[in-house]
Amino acid sequence: MPAVFPFSAIVGQDEMKLALMIAAVDPKVGGVLAFGDRGSGKSTAVRALAALLPSMRAVVGCKYQCDPDDSATLCGECRACPAAKLKSHQVAVPVIDLPLGATEDRVVGALDLERALARGEKSFEPGLLARANRGFLYIDEVNLLEDHLVDLLLDVAASGENVVERDGLSVRHPARVVLVGTGNPEEGELRPQLLDRFGLSVDVRTPADLPTRIEVVKRRDAFETDPIGFGAQWAKQDLKSRKRILAARDRLGQVTVSDKSLAKAAQLCVSLGTDGLRGELTLMRAARAVAALEGDKSVDDSHLRRVAPAALRHRLRRNPLDDSGSGVRVERAVAECLPA
Repeated sequence: MPAVFPFSAIVGQDEMKLALMIAAVDPKVGGVLAFGDRGSGKSTAVRALAALLPSMRAVVGCKYQCDPDDSATLCGECRACPAAKLKSHQVAVPVIDLPLGATEDRVVGALDLERALARGEKSFEPGLLARANRGFLYIDEVNLLEDHLVDLLLDVAASGENVVERDGLSVRHPARVVLVGTGNPEEGELRPQLLDRFGLSVDVRTPADLPTRIEVVKRRDAFETDPIGFGAQWAKQDLKSRKRILAARDRLGQVTVSDKSLAKAAQLCVSLGTDGLRGELTLMRAARAVAALEGDKSVDDSHLRRVAPAALRHRLRRNPLDDSGSGVRVERAVAECLPA
């Protein structure tokens, strides 16, 4: 397996790194969309997160990596097996690539043709959604994704299940995936329906200051020259980050969100004119995850300020009388509603 650039060694891009860690702590936040310049480290950060994530318990032999401790999300085969017979082992959290040219059959799964022809049996061959269950589905150039796949992902993201009814098959299996998308806005916009499904959206820009650019080039060159040695240099930092994510997951349920903080989150969304209530929900969940990462027992204004741009910038209506970017509009609203 090729070496992966260490997560802790990524220079700058703090908002993107924080958003990915939030998604790792609380998948209910709804995934991460990273839009920005080519060659600014978007794909590198996603692949680095995959190597950073702690392992998870899964049922031995299950096609969908079912959690033996969560009976509500077990697939049909695991549910039919007595709980005492469900053996488990530790597996890596899946981070599955969805290629742009992927067919619908490859994504959702289809009839196992080899088995059907050889034995005359109808058997389901799981697709990418099955492999990504309880993990991350990574879509590079997400804004170029075909419309029928966008519709499919919308259904799965809303239900947490993949339903396949074709070729005489009727299969329903868990597909609780965290969507992670990257793209370049110059190559096309994302459909509003899918854009709204991403919990957090971060802008990734090429560093403008000279020292940061130099450090990026030096680290990348060091990694390509000696990937094993470079990884060893950052192994301790990555281990700290992994432990931080694990500790935050354990603390998440104990972090409180006061009515006062909820009121401020709602006030911020009202002032920005966001549609629906998904903005408040995402803002609350992301702020709670940040509080858990920092070891705090309750959400306060500082947590809301840190996550507000990522949680809300992609939910704003276009204002023809205001040509400033969505990030600037969020920052102005934060300054008014959540003054430091």
